[in-house]
Amino acid sequence: MKTVSIIRDRGQLTIPDSVRKLVSWITPQSVVTISVVKSDQILITPHQKQIDWDKIWEGIRRSRAVKGKNAISAIEILQKDRQSH
Repeated sequence: MKTVSIIRDRGQLTIPDSVRKLVSWITPQSVVTISVVKSDQILITPHQKQIDWDKIWEGIRRSRAVKGKNAISAIEILQKDRQSH
């Protein structure tokens, strides 16, 4: 599909209804990534948050390694949280 649109003041671009109807991820407040492909080409794609799973798993390993007299387990933290609500 190809359509024509006008870039307004401050670089605002309205995506025509005909395009929005074809693409489900284009909704109000959608977060998008805008990339310059060539000097005369711009690509708009849905933003996908990159998750650093290595960092998450390292945090899990570190929390599991906590030992000692005053150590508290994740289960105890969740139980206390649930009881306080």
